Amino acid sequence: MDVYIAGGGVGGVAAALAAAKQGLQVAMTEETDWIGGQFTSQAVPPDEHLWIESFGCTASYREFRDRVRGYYKTQFPVTPEARADKLLNPGSAIVSRLAHEPKVSLHVLEDMLAPYVHSGRVRVFTMHKPIAAEKSGHEVTSVTVEHVKTKQPIRFTAPYILDATELGELLPITNTAYVTGAESKQDTGEPHALDGPADPLDMQAITQILAMDIAPGEDNVIERPEEYGFWKKHHSDFWPGPQLSWTAIQPPTLKHIEYGLYQGEGTFPLWPYRRIIDPTHFRGELYRGDISLMNWPQTDYWLGPVLEVSEESSAHHLYMAKQLSLSFLYWMQTEAPNYSGGKGYPELRLRKDVVGTSDGIAKYAYIRESRRIKAKFTVVEQHITGDTRPEGFTDTVGIGAYHIDLHPSTGQRNYIDFKAWPFQIPLGSLIPEETENLLPACKNIGTTHITNGSYRLHPVEWNIGESAGLLAAFCIRENKRPAEVYENKDLLTSFQDQLKAEGVELEWPEIRQI
Repeated sequence: MDVYIAGGGVGGVAAALAAAKQGLQVAMTEETDWIGGQFTSQAVPPDEHLWIESFGCTASYREFRDRVRGYYKTQFPVTPEARADKLLNPGSAIVSRLAHEPKVSLHVLEDMLAPYVHSGRVRVFTMHKPIAAEKSGHEVTSVTVEHVKTKQPIRFTAPYILDATELGELLPITNTAYVTGAESKQDTGEPHALDGPADPLDMQAITQILAMDIAPGEDNVIERPEEYGFWKKHHSDFWPGPQLSWTAIQPPTLKHIEYGLYQGEGTFPLWPYRRIIDPTHFRGELYRGDISLMNWPQTDYWLGPVLEVSEESSAHHLYMAKQLSLSFLYWMQTEAPNYSGGKGYPELRLRKDVVGTSDGIAKYAYIRESRRIKAKFTVVEQHITGDTRPEGFTDTVGIGAYHIDLHPSTGQRNYIDFKAWPFQIPLGSLIPEETENLLPACKNIGTTHITNGSYRLHPVEWNIGESAGLLAAFCIRENKRPAEVYENKDLLTSFQDQLKAEGVELEWPEIRQI
């Protein structure tokens, strides 16, 4: 085996594809029974930039997007208009240009991996989680995983180890230096960093996402959640109203806003925001009603972190985050002002089948912030913001674009949301300070709490994973270490040529901030 990848999320799948296409033997483990991470087990439609339909992502990510649309057009009874629409958005969502069902992402990703799985070049072990590692000097020599239910262990050895886990789980068990939480201004010079000391436990909120549809005339009220009483009373000091209410924050301005559920209700309708099925695209009344995902301001959980704490504390916060999402659904069904003079929307139906779980909550929490390696180079706010466009990175291994978008944090701080320039992914941010053969392959690269807010989105995570997989292949072929590629101009140029040959865009045209 040439490469072991821990984590089968967006970055992990992209890394496995990239390495396999280069002829490497790959093993990839995934904690849940679905590969795909944000797309699937976390139930988050792709958050993307303004130019995604034309440029600004890797060729393989574009292939993924094309395959999603193609799956609906060839396998579903879509309308003639939908079939002819080159930019079909199955959910007609506000936030995503390609809002679609998690199971469709799962199907597409498995299809993309299929040639390499069938040939034996890629082995995928779902329901497995890293638990231990061995190291010799600055090199990881093995990683041991265990089945999450049977606890049966498997030991992997490979020249290159990639961490694509949602929480950066290989970093502590391999003794790879890392940081967590919020840095201080004194450490990074970032205008939006903490004024006081750094706080390693101040991390972005997580969200436990659920799916709903609309069944008019039906009473689909769920059983009252166990912690409904707690959430009904809860009101964080920095938040403008009770957690279970339409009152929330408009992120960029921090002004109070009254959300509504459906179009025409409140200042902003939540239902179409992350809608993943719009029935008007389909023939024969295939879907009874819209399907939408609850990933809204009111369901962000910020009462405590789920990493760098005890297992008991982490489990408690994950449970309470689930209870928050279920409580908000119950509140909407039974008590929410419905803008018709009454209370409740009992027609909302929890769709457990959409996320593939018995409780209706996605298989894994939506994790916005991970452990981050202490890298040869760390991207700070000044590298991607400012009145004039900052200089790019000569060691670019990809690109991305998204405003700096930090949700409320476990430090009880409000949104940090402001414009950023389209950016590059520097190779230095993928190279740990000391560990020689471990590479980050998702949102655990060398960013800060602030810049993670831009680098954590789907196409960027895919690009990071793909570039990490290609870097492992390049290093094996050239018999070099990643740090040597970073430090040697000729090797770097050769690697960047390979990236471009594989369809990885390295530079942006002259475009504006977003």
